[in-house]
Amino acid sequence: MAAPSPTDHQSRKLLGLLSLPERRFVADALRTETVGGVLLLVAAIAALVWANIPAISESYAEVRSFHIGPASLGLDLSLQHWAADGLLAIFFFVAGIELKRELVAGDLRDARAAALPVIAALCGMAVPAVVYVLVNIVGNGSTDGWAVPTATDIAFALAVLAVIGTSLPSALRAFLLTLAVVDDLFAIMIIAVFFTSEIDFLALGGAFVGLALFWFLLRTGVRGWYVYVPLALVIWGLMYNSGVHATIAGVAMGLMLRCTRQDGERQSPGEHIEHVVRPISAGLAVPLFALLSAGVSLSDEAIAQVFTRPETLGVVLGLVVGKTVGIFGGTWLAARFTKAELNEDLAWPDVLAVASLAGIGFTVSLLIGELAFAGDAVLTDEVKAAVLIGSLIAAVIACVMLKLRNRRYKALTEAEERDEDHDGIPDIYEQRNPAYHLRMARIYEERAAEHRRKAEEAAAAALQTAAGSTNDGDRPA
Repeated sequence: MAAPSPTDHQSRKLLGLLSLPERRFVADALRTETVGGVLLLVAAIAALVWANIPAISESYAEVRSFHIGPASLGLDLSLQHWAADGLLAIFFFVAGIELKRELVAGDLRDARAAALPVIAALCGMAVPAVVYVLVNIVGNGSTDGWAVPTATDIAFALAVLAVIGTSLPSALRAFLLTLAVVDDLFAIMIIAVFFTSEIDFLALGGAFVGLALFWFLLRTGVRGWYVYVPLALVIWGLMYNSGVHATIAGVAMGLMLRCTRQDGERQSPGEHIEHVVRPISAGLAVPLFALLSAGVSLSDEAIAQVFTRPETLGVVLGLVVGKTVGIFGGTWLAARFTKAELNEDLAWPDVLAVASLAGIGFTVSLLIGELAFAGDAVLTDEVKAAVLIGSLIAAVIACVMLKLRNRRYKALTEAEERDEDHDGIPDIYEQRNPAYHLRMARIYEERAAEHRRKAEEAAAAALQTAAGSTNDGDRPA
């Protein structure tokens, strides 16, 4: 039986109850991202240990600078370069599918529902950029890294939640996921516009021809990974050689997939491919990127420079202060001007905690840091250290605030998952379904009858015990 969607009253709520299909999608996506996030956390720690132990630190530099690939195709790249341009193309491919699904089949297809996360995400990117620029203007630093603190890493944020054992209600989790999806879209636009210098128009034209062929094959119903994977690799290689960041190819192909279901389909092609590729992205591509990019020196001097050099201080303050103020302020403004009411089960400190959690800007922030300061290896490593430290501070602040409300979150999560009639649909989605209440009435009647039977058995046993005691008392010594 199909579950009814939330009532109109609930849909006008800020961070209200999700529709059941959206809730199921979010739960499935976040389950994979949480596992990937833990692997990402392990990879980042491994990279830091590898890069900071004197006996093996040189081997770390040698491994990530090791070159491999066909030079004749312009692809003789270091392993670190392959991770940033190749593996992250998979990450952005999944992000493109997520965005497409949200826009055509998810809650973002409704302009009113889309307004909140889009406004929050835009403010959550603009304010950190402003914070960074102001710090560097005052400190006479370089403003080239203004985009570094603008990104949110959903996998790392979920890993933090998993490690501290905090449950978030589905509305807050969906809000965080949607923020990250919109964040990724604007991040890829920033990379395309601001970090593309020289363009090889012949290679770029070839990439566009490849994308057109990719779209045509999809629309004509051609199937088979053996068709699309080689074509995707060709498109990626042409995009890389064009001078445009190769991850653009990934998000472009993701946006082309059909994410609406047709008659008889259990999953759309986009949903199916995302289900297949997401574990590769979350469990392999992103952790390997972290392993090859997060290894920076964390000596006392390096850490001190993070808080004294304007470029690195701007990154830390952008992630910790800018993200929190931007997302919280954007959410409040959206509520203020759309006259939406905050879900009565939540409070504004909950929004503030999620805004702080969004200050964890790991994967894309590291990538943008490499692009922004490509000509200065020392400053690039210092900016990466600032990303790590800023993300850590944001995570600690968010953890403290979330832990204070964890008991409430657990109660809300249990209420969302309760399914007393065991029909596979949470009870909270069936409150306006007459059949549900009839099923529950039968369940309670059966329980009542069972308790009446047990009461009668208990009363009979008590009478028998009392009678036995009386007979024992009347028996002579």
